[in-house]
Amino acid sequence: MSKDILVTRSSMPDFDEYTNEIKELWDSHWLTNHGVKARLLKEQLKEYLSTDNLELTVNGHMALELILTALKLPYGSEVITTPFTFVSTTHSIVRCGLKPVFCDINPDNYTIDADKIEALITDKTSAILPVHVYGNICDAEKIEKIADKYNLKVIYDAAHAFSVSYKGIPVGCLGDASIFSFHATKVYNTIEGGAITFKDPSLSKVIEEIRDFGIHDEESIPFVGPNAKMNEFAAAMGICNLRHVDDEIKKRSIVEKAYRDGLSGIKGVKLNPVSENQTRNHAYFPVIFTDEYKLSRDEIFNKLSENGIKSRKYFYPLTNEIEAYKDVFDSGNTSIARDISRRVLTLPMYADLSTDDVKRICDIIAL
Repeated sequence: MSKDILVTRSSMPDFDEYTNEIKELWDSHWLTNHGVKARLLKEQLKEYLSTDNLELTVNGHMALELILTALKLPYGSEVITTPFTFVSTTHSIVRCGLKPVFCDINPDNYTIDADKIEALITDKTSAILPVHVYGNICDAEKIEKIADKYNLKVIYDAAHAFSVSYKGIPVGCLGDASIFSFHATKVYNTIEGGAITFKDPSLSKVIEEIRDFGIHDEESIPFVGPNAKMNEFAAAMGICNLRHVDDEIKKRSIVEKAYRDGLSGIKGVKLNPVSENQTRNHAYFPVIFTDEYKLSRDEIFNKLSENGIKSRKYFYPLTNEIEAYKDVFDSGNTSIARDISRRVLTLPMYADLSTDDVKRICDIIAL
């Protein structure tokens, strides 16, 4: 009987490599609070991502909450964003006392439709929070031109876009800030973790203080902040995985090629677009099942599951349709996002997925 195929599998270094990396922690007993591993990883990531300003966080979600807080957006102001994202994006806006205003998506690459942003701007708008989806990069020129016109901040959710560059610009250098997720399921992971990259160097000290309960020093606490520091064991995993991430991405590219070879030409199956304007990290392999396909998205999802293959309805439902928000925020103007959310599946994608397993998946989809 064939083994089950999971939708993702975490990349990990050799056991000995990791244990060697953490060995000195038993001597120092310094396990968190910006220790030697976190400081080293911060510098390595600044170099890898080609950014001058970077701060580590406990996860990608807290990275987004921290930067929204550090930018001091007016309480209750509006943030234009997309509902075609993981719920963390929307939660972070709401939890920071801001109001999400949902913009529809581009049907070609599933990122926010930059042509529809300006019509949503009001005198209460303070920022735009676009999401790079499946490694597809937003139309940064249009977004930032609009932001400059109306004096708005631009914060990119780059959780899917680690290592990607857009027209030669590293993705972490776009906008006023970008956040990254280093969750175990991502192309690059620190088990749990995240980072913020940003243009204004003065934000570094502010983020540091907010990240540590808002503490400035032992007798001064000017901010209300969470505990959002990355611990030393997570940082050590990040140091190890950073050594291998380029090889991991190359392996993923082989998996993606196998998918494209196996699924191209199947009627009703739309594959993720490939843009010449950006590099790719092969983070996900989304497939859209159109009306021309023989089954519905849910039917092929079930068929794959019956054969031990775990796919994911990613992203479904839209964040403006979940129980927490559906009666609070208007979801009527995101019809393209709604349609895509009911047709998309992300297929298994990880560096060690064999081409034989990819063929097995493609054969099922080919019916």
